[in-house]
Amino acid sequence: MDAPAATPVRAGHRDLTRGPILRTLIAFSAPTLLSNVLQSLNGSVNAIWVGRLLGENALAATANANVIMFLVFAGVFGFGMAATIKVGQAFGAGNIDAARRTFGSALGLCVGLAIIVASAGWMLAPSLLRAMATPPEVFHYALDYLRVIFISMPASMITLMIGMGLRGAGDAQTSLRFMILSVALDVGLNPLLIGGIGPFPKLGIAGSAVATTIASIVSMVSLLVYVYARNLPLRLRQAEIGYLIPQPSELRYIIGKGLPMGAQMLIISVAGIVMVGLVNREGATFSAAYGASLQLWNYVQMPAMAISAAVSAMAAQTIGAGLTQRLGKITRAGIVLNLAMTGTLTALILLFDRPVLGLFLGASSPAVELARHIQYLAIWTYILFGVTIVLFGTMRAGGVVFAPLIILTISMYPVRLGFYALARGALGSDALWLSFTVGSTISMILAFIAYRRSGWRAQARAVAPEKCAEETHVDGDSAGRMAPAV
Repeated sequence: MDAPAATPVRAGHRDLTRGPILRTLIAFSAPTLLSNVLQSLNGSVNAIWVGRLLGENALAATANANVIMFLVFAGVFGFGMAATIKVGQAFGAGNIDAARRTFGSALGLCVGLAIIVASAGWMLAPSLLRAMATPPEVFHYALDYLRVIFISMPASMITLMIGMGLRGAGDAQTSLRFMILSVALDVGLNPLLIGGIGPFPKLGIAGSAVATTIASIVSMVSLLVYVYARNLPLRLRQAEIGYLIPQPSELRYIIGKGLPMGAQMLIISVAGIVMVGLVNREGATFSAAYGASLQLWNYVQMPAMAISAAVSAMAAQTIGAGLTQRLGKITRAGIVLNLAMTGTLTALILLFDRPVLGLFLGASSPAVELARHIQYLAIWTYILFGVTIVLFGTMRAGGVVFAPLIILTISMYPVRLGFYALARGALGSDALWLSFTVGSTISMILAFIAYRRSGWRAQARAVAPEKCAEETHVDGDSAGRMAPAV
């Protein structure tokens, strides 16, 4: 039987090692899911502003620039996930000082990288766009946009790292609050700065990037003020400021685990680019239908992504507390919740696919029926993929990072592309859509095999228990410690 629910030590924070697992998982994953939805809506609304006010070339420019930014953030996301895991284990073990050391090193590392990348990006932006074969009519738009976006990078990375660190501490609410602030500012400022409405200067495509930069900086400063005003556990004071200088012992874990995690995002991204290329070979109608399908799939995958992140944070605290027997229950709850939420979304899309797809394609477009056909063949992949990434979430909490990377590489390249090549002659373009489900089925099977192996559980702890016990008593201060409630 699960332990009784613990009373949070501070508002917005909770001990994830106690209480009913499914209820805790739902409550903890909901803010992350809402944050993901807000980010997607933010991008969609800003794209509408740019497209309506500046035209298709400007919209294409933002797409070119965003590909570059995604690749940069993929690496930072990996480092952030590695830090989240170690922070979560430290909180589970009751060692707040160890959590602060890991958080400080991760934040210092990413701030340093952000400054270097932002400076280099500003200077190398023209070369990056040429390397992507950006069309001449789009180039100057993309350059203006990209250079300003690079300026926003340090603030965006700091906000991302603080949010991921807080999630490891059991706090998913705080980052959501400041995500709402950032999105509201970004969406509201975009038309004002693009078109020069009222007292605002008319900046064109750069105005969209300036809006994002302002929103990022205001959100970061507000978040930092909040963290210190509320004395949240990860705030650094006095001698703890030195934790921002990355420590070799912390960097070994953050970089060693973070690089493979970032590589997973790159594997998925490149696989998506490959699939777009294959779809484009089928013709313009196929490209339009696939593009509309991707708009829907972007939302279908969000519950699984949020659940996986919540499972990872819960599992990390559980491992830190030495309650490894609870891991199976957390994983099963994550799978059940994924099947319920992703399955429900899938059913709703299939029931109302025609009017929804018509929003993107136009009700009379011939691509609507093709997009409906694609949905029936391929949308199931996200239910299967959701199970896979929940399993990955638990293993990631135990420091297992190479097995998920290998599994994703196998399923998205030799399996998916191999099936397409072999079945193309018999099934035609349907081989392309079915390859999604085939690849996800194989990745789920391989993930179950990797998860069932017992060796990773025995080596899961990143924070030694004896070190936790010693440092919790020696280094903690009563004002800043967030120990699990008993």
